[in-house]
Amino acid sequence: MPKHPGLDAIRAGMAHELTERLLPWWMSKAPDPERGGFVGRIAGSGEAAPDAPRGSVLNARILWAFSASYRMFGREAYRKEAEHAFSWYDRHFVDPDWGGVYWMVDPAGRPLDDRKHAYAQGFAIYGLAEYYRATGDERSLRRAVEVFTLLEDHARDRQHGGYLEAFSRAWERLEDQRLSEKDADVAKTMNTHLHLLEAFTGLYAIWPDGWVGARLRELVDVFLRHIVDPDTGHVRLYFDEDWTPRSLVRSYGHDIETSWLLLEAADAVGDAALRNRVRGASLRLADVVLAEGVDVDGGVFNEALPDGRLDDDKHWWPQAEAIVGFVNAWQETGAERYLAAAVDTWRFTERRILDPAGGEWFWRVDRGGRVYEEEDKLGPWKCPYHNVRACMETMKRSDRVQADSP
Repeated sequence: MPKHPGLDAIRAGMAHELTERLLPWWMSKAPDPERGGFVGRIAGSGEAAPDAPRGSVLNARILWAFSASYRMFGREAYRKEAEHAFSWYDRHFVDPDWGGVYWMVDPAGRPLDDRKHAYAQGFAIYGLAEYYRATGDERSLRRAVEVFTLLEDHARDRQHGGYLEAFSRAWERLEDQRLSEKDADVAKTMNTHLHLLEAFTGLYAIWPDGWVGARLRELVDVFLRHIVDPDTGHVRLYFDEDWTPRSLVRSYGHDIETSWLLLEAADAVGDAALRNRVRGASLRLADVVLAEGVDVDGGVFNEALPDGRLDDDKHWWPQAEAIVGFVNAWQETGAERYLAAAVDTWRFTERRILDPAGGEWFWRVDRGGRVYEEEDKLGPWKCPYHNVRACMETMKRSDRVQADSP
């Protein structure tokens, strides 16, 4: 009899989803055979838009996904996709004059939006570091270190800590600092800092320089002091330059994603006392999501608004992050409620979020299960990242649990 039947069931389902559906979908649908690289958009109907702009975040996440898949499975097909992604990304997204990566290019690789957003630089580091880790290509390591150095030179806030958001091509600070149209125009965001945290964790694994380690420790401290709200247990989303909070929105997906990424960063730092502080914050985040953000069907709601209204749509990425986050909380505590929540969210994802006919995952469904068919399957924000990573992360965690079992 398996020792952890719930975890075994999640692992089996997510392994099949990853290797038989998700990665094959991206290998068959995303590449552009005429101009190289990957198409910028595939609609919910499955129709590709080859002339759509190409986002740096999408392409860095594709680079990360196939690099991580090659490192995990060793399949040559994944290596070829990773090499293809690195080649196009390095040639077209990296600014040869001012360094860093553009926000958006056209299908020929010419800059359309040459902003240097810290969020995009973080994903450049994340993808490049993983490619080096998978292949040993020194060019990728050099690029990752270059981008890290530019962030330190131009974006780091030496007075208040953390990193500023948006810059021009020449690294001059911009007035409009928004990450997207739906985001607040503020000096600092939780979202950027979360993905810098994971980027620095990835970079530190391949380049264990004291400089990176110090910045990683600082970012963990920023989360503990400013971003995780000690009163509510949620992450705060938007801030002024001095870390004055500017939003009361509660994002359940970001709460649970932070819960495990923050602990992963603390583990990389290697300070037992710091890890103990982070563990308490991590479990608090998991608890508030479990108490407030999970529906009776196991699906995770999008967010709660300051006026008390609940956005009860269920987007694809909070489901992916919740599975990992709840498994992580179970590993830390042994409390079965967390593993049961992970199983419930995976079962919901199987029923409602996976597209059995068209492949990949639907962007979102409403509380009744209706699919928003107009939403992208692939686009600037719809990438092989949350779901691919959740599958791999859950598989790895399951294997470690089984290896550690007597």
